[in-house]
Amino acid sequence: MAVPTYATTAERVWHYAFRIICGLIFFFLIAPIVVIIPLSFNAEPYFTFTREMLSFNPEGYSLRWYENLLGSQEWMQSIANSFFIAISSTIIATALGTVAALGLNRPNMPARALITAILISPMIVPLIITAAALFSFFARVGLSNTYFGIILSHVVLGTPFVVLTVTASLAGFNQTLIRASQSLGANQARTFFKVILPLLLPGVISGALFAFVTSLDEVVIVNFMAGPTQTPMTVRMFSGLREEISPTILALASLLVALSILLLATLEMIRRRNERMRGMSPG
Repeated sequence: MAVPTYATTAERVWHYAFRIICGLIFFFLIAPIVVIIPLSFNAEPYFTFTREMLSFNPEGYSLRWYENLLGSQEWMQSIANSFFIAISSTIIATALGTVAALGLNRPNMPARALITAILISPMIVPLIITAAALFSFFARVGLSNTYFGIILSHVVLGTPFVVLTVTASLAGFNQTLIRASQSLGANQARTFFKVILPLLLPGVISGALFAFVTSLDEVVIVNFMAGPTQTPMTVRMFSGLREEISPTILALASLLVALSILLLATLEMIRRRNERMRGMSPG
């Protein structure tokens, strides 16, 4: 936005200074993430820019680390583990969180504040405490070092995100639509799938994406719960940084950055669609 013609000298200085400050903050936040992308194309097994890379010599760049990633059975198995756990836990967390949010939105729901606090407590309690508690419980019931135990653990972490996003969508929900649907002869199931769910879909999808990213990025709980066959890519990356410094980790990190950008773009499209549905922005 341009500076108004009637702005004083101090206001003009602050106008440009504010933009410079915002740019520096943005650079501070994004630079450590962006810098790993060119490093993943390093021809040498280093985590630093070589002389050839800085001089833009083609010999300083290579796809060897991406080839090493895609050709490694251990890395591909860990990636498959991560996506299997993340997708499975996201499906369960989305279903449970949506149902919980709908229940909490009922006006006659008793102890609503207490139940909400319990549901979102995994977001507040330190993760190491949650991990130790889940491991202690699942070890007693024989679910430690199993896929099902890890998935349930990630469901605990992902459900609060779904509850919050769906609850936010319900804040502007018109209850008259439900009564209108029922007055026209629709049963509860048809009302839910034809009336409620389409209007809540942006919140449901947003919560599902947050749950998916949380599960995909999680490393503390899986360190407690995962056995050798369930090792996800986050644990393998963490172990690789401690035991074997390999740019293969940077190649995988670059792919995860691309995935994160794709998910953020999806969330932005969902947000705009939600605003259009609510009449908050032009179509």
